Amino acid sequence: MRLDRILPSLPTIGTRARGQHLIELGLVLVDGQARKAAFAVRAGMRLSVTIPDPGPVGVEPEDIPLTVLYADEDVVVVDKQAGLVVHPAPNRRGGTLVNALLHHFGPSTPPGESERPGIVHRLDKDTSGVMVVARTPSALESLARQFRARSIEKLYLGLARGRLRQDQGELTWPVGRHPRERTRMSVASRRGRAAQTHFRVLERLPGASLLALRPRTGRTHQLRVHLAALGHPLVGDRTYGARRPGRSPASQVERVLSACPRQALHAHALTFDHPRDGRRVRFEAALPADLGAVLDALRALGPREDAPAG
Repeated sequence: MRLDRILPSLPTIGTRARGQHLIELGLVLVDGQARKAAFAVRAGMRLSVTIPDPGPVGVEPEDIPLTVLYADEDVVVVDKQAGLVVHPAPNRRGGTLVNALLHHFGPSTPPGESERPGIVHRLDKDTSGVMVVARTPSALESLARQFRARSIEKLYLGLARGRLRQDQGELTWPVGRHPRERTRMSVASRRGRAAQTHFRVLERLPGASLLALRPRTGRTHQLRVHLAALGHPLVGDRTYGARRPGRSPASQVERVLSACPRQALHAHALTFDHPRDGRRVRFEAALPADLGAVLDALRALGPREDAPAG
């Protein structure tokens, strides 16, 4: 089995992303040698992992505004604003959600490796909405296990270009790294991983459709890539939704769509089992003002059509 697929089964690691990060740092050894993520581990080999000291070493608290939906001794649930990066990276030490959490909740929480304390999932920088962060090691392990088991329910709202004909459907193209552009993902990847997205049309508007999106898997940029492959990229998505030739930028509808300040994607709701007692909890974040303004402008331009409930 690949090395990066073994590591998530270890409770102190929990997620494939964290395992890959440890591999990149050279902290994962097989028979005493640092190996790459794709290294094939066989029976009888000795695997050793060095876990960085817990706590946000080298990451400073910053007084960044934060909308907290819920907090207790185990978890923090926030409504992440668009434009906020989730965690620091070598080229970005500040201005992230982690820096904000350290300011609002103290340096001892949440737990984890130095640059991603408590982070078990992410939203793209320009995607807004609900995120849960662990505050204890046991909560971190519980949430990571739920994400691996795909028992956590995620509901997004997205505004896609064009009027989808189907009221609902499933998108199942595998998603992986783009074969030529390494900063993008693609359904044409040579090593795509299984991905599944359910969509339902909530409202058809001039030039666009408001969708409820439920990702069954959690691939990088999955919703953005799947909708682009469907021919209905997210409004405002500069990476996967470039305006196609033939569209008139002078039309009122196109002016509204082109003026969207970022990709029109919002994590509306997150449902999971609370790490302490297992009760099922759900948290919601209302559609933010920037995307609400785009919807209102489109509604003012012409007739709308509400899709059947279901």
